[in-house]
Amino acid sequence: MMRATPELMNLASQPFRKERAQNATYAALCAALLCSLLVLIGMVLHERAAAADIRRQIEAERTQLQTLQRQQGQFASVLAKPQNADVFSTNVFLNELIARRSVSWTKVFEDLKTVVPHNMRVEVIRLPQLGAQENGGVNHVQLDMVIGTDRPDAVVELLKHLESSSLFGAASVVNQTPPTQNDPLYKYRVMVSYAQKL
Repeated sequence: MMRATPELMNLASQPFRKERAQNATYAALCAALLCSLLVLIGMVLHERAAAADIRRQIEAERTQLQTLQRQQGQFASVLAKPQNADVFSTNVFLNELIARRSVSWTKVFEDLKTVVPHNMRVEVIRLPQLGAQENGGVNHVQLDMVIGTDRPDAVVELLKHLESSSLFGAASVVNQTPPTQNDPLYKYRVMVSYAQKL
C-alpha cells in the first residue's frame, strides 16, 4: 500500500503548469517554419528548372552559332577563289555606285547654299565615304569640299554655320592654300558630316 506524502497530497504548493498555450504556440511556429521550408524548396526547384531551360537555350544557340560560322567559312572560301574575285570586286563597285546615287546632288547644293557665306564659293566637292547609310529616310555621308574666299575669316563663319545647322555635323579644316598670282582666293579643304533628308 502506497503511503501518501505531503508532496503528493498538497496540489496547492505545486499547481499544474498551463502548458497547453505553450504547446499551441510551438505547434503554430513549427507549422509556419514548415510552410516556409516548403516555399523555399518550391522556389529552389523552380529556379533549377529555369536554369535548366536557360542552359538548354544557350546550348541550342551555341549549336546554331557554330552552324552559321561553318556556313560563313564555306561562303568565304567560295568568295576567296580566284575565279570569283572579279565578280566580288564588280559587286563592291556596283554597291558603291548605288550608295553614291542614293544621295541627291541637287539637294546637297541646295542645303549648302543655306550655310555658305555670300563671299565664298564651293570649288570642289566629293563623297570620300561611299557607304552612305540610310536611316529613317536620312542619308548620312561625309562631304569633302574645297572652298575659295577672298577673306580668310569667312571660313570661321562657314564652320559656325555648318555646326549650328541640323543637316551638317562637326566640320574640320584639313588644309589651306594661300592666294597665288593666278588664283587670288584663299583655298580651304573642309570635311563635314552631312545628313540628307529624303
